Amino acid sequence: MVSDFFEENGLSWEKLVGVCTDGAPAMLGSCSGFVTLVKEKNPAVTTTLSVMHRQVLAAKTLPDDLRDSLNLAIKIVNFVKNRTLNTRLFAALCVDLGADHKILLFHTEVRWLSKGNMLSRLFELKDEVEIFPKQQKKEELYCEFMDQTFQLSLAYLVDIFESLNNLNLKLQGNNAANIIAQHNAIKAFTEKIKLWKNQNQALMPNFSFFPTFSSLAENEGFQEFCKENAKNKIVFHLDCLADEFIRYFPDNFSGNPVHKLAHSPFNVDVDSLPEVLQEQALKMKYDSSAKDIFENLSLEKFWLKYFPIYPKVGEEALSIILLFLSTYLCEKSFSSLVIIKTKQRNRLDVENDVCCALSSFKPRISQLVKKTQHHLHMKFILFMLFLILNYVFIKFWCQEKLFVLIFNFK
Repeated sequence: MVSDFFEENGLSWEKLVGVCTDGAPAMLGSCSGFVTLVKEKNPAVTTTLSVMHRQVLAAKTLPDDLRDSLNLAIKIVNFVKNRTLNTRLFAALCVDLGADHKILLFHTEVRWLSKGNMLSRLFELKDEVEIFPKQQKKEELYCEFMDQTFQLSLAYLVDIFESLNNLNLKLQGNNAANIIAQHNAIKAFTEKIKLWKNQNQALMPNFSFFPTFSSLAENEGFQEFCKENAKNKIVFHLDCLADEFIRYFPDNFSGNPVHKLAHSPFNVDVDSLPEVLQEQALKMKYDSSAKDIFENLSLEKFWLKYFPIYPKVGEEALSIILLFLSTYLCEKSFSSLVIIKTKQRNRLDVENDVCCALSSFKPRISQLVKKTQHHLHMKFILFMLFLILNYVFIKFWCQEKLFVLIFNFK
């Protein structure tokens, strides 16, 4: 299907730079997978796994004790929301206590950000959740929720998943950043994890990076044993999380001079580049006008501008920058299609509708309205029709009466 589309639109497989997938077997199968079939057309194609999927897989890393705390939080939310009566009673309790929210949020494994949102809302309604199980005579659930170790673990989970959600949001967007910018975001987050770990392992632990946990741990009601236990959990989890991020995101940029040429052409060591690129790279390095323009343009626009002047260097740089590192645009298209083409509209030709939904251009409604003939309102049309019929009826009725009078007079 894709090959037929390429032929119909005059696209060449030789110009394809890379393929980004979500890691599904249908995409990566060794015999009939999509990537395998693409490489039969162009063996030079680069295959990448979506950075968002890898980030989500790395974020699932949780030690057993923290996973138990997460499961207990999900259990509490399900208890409140699994029955309509419980939901209404909890909402009424929140209104009576003047809470900012009235409902808890469900957690679904498919929606990546839902876990952090669910934990955040649960902690915000912590005081109301403490009361509700006791009112419903669920003493066991109440005791589990009131456990100090669980509450400290919950506070830490709120903070760490908020950070993970913020990282995931940075990797999304219509103006999808190039592979270099996304690599820098992942690298910065990995270094932040190491910083958090070192701060927590110090003689005087610093939890300022986790504001929810820090504010709760400062409460005098919490025992030192629970605080020390929570500190050990945090350090162990951060250690595992850093290892997972390093495993899913190996650093392939630092030792590659071509990658450095793509994102910093005026600081690259020309001798480390392949001989084919050295001459043009040297000319560009000492091109003062190009250096000034580089500081004012985005990376993509800069290389597109200087590609005709330095074709060999530009081709290598663009082959890296143009790589898709995320399947965000594809998933956004599917989400738009699900909204537009419902069960009741399954025969709808959605090509133009999807194009409008995905377009970044905003329609100029005022100009479109000026060029379009205004349609009369239906009520106004019916009213005018009523007046016309009345006029016709009265006219003919008067003519008939006049005729009768003239005939009688004669």
